[in-house]
Amino acid sequence: MPSARTKKEPNSPTPPSDDPSPNHASENSKIKRKRQSQSCDACRARKVRCARENPDDPKGSCKHCITLGIPCTYDYQPKKRGPPNLYLRRLQEAAAAAAAAQQQENQNGSEHPQSPGSTSQGAASPTQSALSPPTQVPSFMDSPLSQSIHSAALPPSRYPIAADGFHSQFPPLSMSVPTSFGNSRMPEIANGLGSRSPPHTEDPQQYGTPTDQFSTYPLHNWSYKQHQALSVLPPTAIPPLSYYYRPHRLEDVAPRDTILLIIALFFDFVYPLTPCVHKPSFMADVHSRREERDPLFFALVMSTVASTLVQVPRSYLPMERHAVRKLAQTCHEASRHISVASYDPPTSMHVVIRYFDCVYHFCEGHDATQHAAFGEAAHIAVTLRMHEESSYEGLDLIECEVRRRTFWLLFGADKSMSILLGRPICLRDEDTTCNFPRELDDEYITPSAYLPQPHGKTALVSGLNYISRIFALLGEILVRIRVDKRSPPQGQFLTARLEEVQALHSRIVSALAHAPDPLRLKQAHSQSHLPPEYGGAGFRQAAFTEVKDFFDNPNASRANALNPFLVMQANLYVTQQLVRFVIEQYRDELITSLQGSVDERRVAEDREAVASDLLNILHSIPIQSIATNGPSLVHKVRFVASTLLDAVRKAETAPASAARAHAYLWDFLSILSEIERNYLLDDDRDGLASDTGMPLMGN
Repeated sequence: MPSARTKKEPNSPTPPSDDPSPNHASENSKIKRKRQSQSCDACRARKVRCARENPDDPKGSCKHCITLGIPCTYDYQPKKRGPPNLYLRRLQEAAAAAAAAQQQENQNGSEHPQSPGSTSQGAASPTQSALSPPTQVPSFMDSPLSQSIHSAALPPSRYPIAADGFHSQFPPLSMSVPTSFGNSRMPEIANGLGSRSPPHTEDPQQYGTPTDQFSTYPLHNWSYKQHQALSVLPPTAIPPLSYYYRPHRLEDVAPRDTILLIIALFFDFVYPLTPCVHKPSFMADVHSRREERDPLFFALVMSTVASTLVQVPRSYLPMERHAVRKLAQTCHEASRHISVASYDPPTSMHVVIRYFDCVYHFCEGHDATQHAAFGEAAHIAVTLRMHEESSYEGLDLIECEVRRRTFWLLFGADKSMSILLGRPICLRDEDTTCNFPRELDDEYITPSAYLPQPHGKTALVSGLNYISRIFALLGEILVRIRVDKRSPPQGQFLTARLEEVQALHSRIVSALAHAPDPLRLKQAHSQSHLPPEYGGAGFRQAAFTEVKDFFDNPNASRANALNPFLVMQANLYVTQQLVRFVIEQYRDELITSLQGSVDERRVAEDREAVASDLLNILHSIPIQSIATNGPSLVHKVRFVASTLLDAVRKAETAPASAARAHAYLWDFLSILSEIERNYLLDDDRDGLASDTGMPLMGN
């Protein structure tokens, strides 16, 4: 083993002396190399060594300045290291202000005598004066929980994370609530929904905590290592992100009954298409007021409410349009304030929150913000390795199913934005090994076991599984289209590619052949026959009347809208036709490249078949079920209809039946645009439905 490295000795060591003299010390100091004085300004700027002829002359020109023919100046003044002490300056200013106020009070003492208590209060320390609370609450998030949070230990998480748990060595968060946010920023909601409920004075622990059977996502860390109770900040200070990471009461945003009503609407109308929460767990946590203990769960509830408000018809809520929009915006901002301060450690709850935020911005028309929220959701999901089946080992079964459902929702949204906006694919099929969710309803999924689904009862999540298979086929064709665009296949590779695309066409046509009976479409007419009642002024008028009744009449029948399988049918079969249309378009391009031409009549017949099938689907499903799908379904139909109409206009040999089918489809699109208009909460955009639309979200 090599020996330890020894310190290098000087070549000519000086023998030690037991009686060092002052003369010896002075001789050593002369031997030391003198440090050169300050460099000139030019050498300092160029960061080179300043070489002067005479180092003892601080004003002499250096060799570099003489060579360059520039003046050699020494104007640079070295500054004191470190930033300016603004904190001390603020304390000094606060002390001066306090002294001036005290002097003013002393001058007026004879006219306004003070008690000893008030005098001592006025002579507070400079620090207290500098940190005096602002007189006005700027936003809801500055309002903490009105009650003191009990210092009792929270129940342990169902799966451990590094920072999980409550640390009792830190003081509990006990700060009083200033002026109620609901009365200061949301008078419309208070007027539209009745008076605000009185402040909650019951002990939140009396509701207990969810049992292991109904506990939801891991109780996210708010251990106070980073989120300790903060002093009230000066009005001009920018608070840290952790300042907003506090528990809150639902009543701080809106009456609790209103929030519970919106959550019920979510599970009735939105959940069948986006089942990314476990209903028993979620509701158990809401009823136990988990949001008053876990800030991140409060953010999840707020994002759920915000995305629901922009997806349900207005007639379902006893609120004016501007009040609905204001509440949705407030809930989104409340969630954003909290979730942005808690990315580490990431959890599935972060992904669900960002997905709901993405849906909210999609419906509100915030295109760039929508894509930013989707990017966060997708990349947090990848960070959690949701796309890899091996990452699910060791997780409890509820968490596994929530993660699988959320990932496949993101997978479908990614393919939708890719086809409609020409964006790169983020979540590629070849990188995905995650299984589809278990076809079980939530009540049959527990943390430790899958209970058997009753015979003959179709699980709601089956709709997500079938739509995910369709989107996987869309991903396969999109990858091939883009690879071939960069490097077009030729010869035998072109023939092989055409065979692959024809195989994809066969798979998309039969994608729903084995769907369970509740998801099977009941055709109103044969696919080859288009009855005259599909078009005309009478049909349009009747459809518009039904749409208006659905959105504006609170007493209208909701039976079809509440049937989740009818709602999923519209989504499934319209998306199938969209993917079929994309595959057929590329198949015809490959045939043209291989043979030099394509049979125009066959192409026209294929286009007519797509239009006819799409019309039959739309006419076979109740208009309420179509309307419940929201704007996303409208964008799918618009994408196909606009492309088909262009093809009919350009084709010279298109039969008259094709033109009639496309005219009927375009006519039906006007009804769908009316559905889209009714979902808009912005009065400025009301009635101005965009022909291009926004990217297709989720399903």
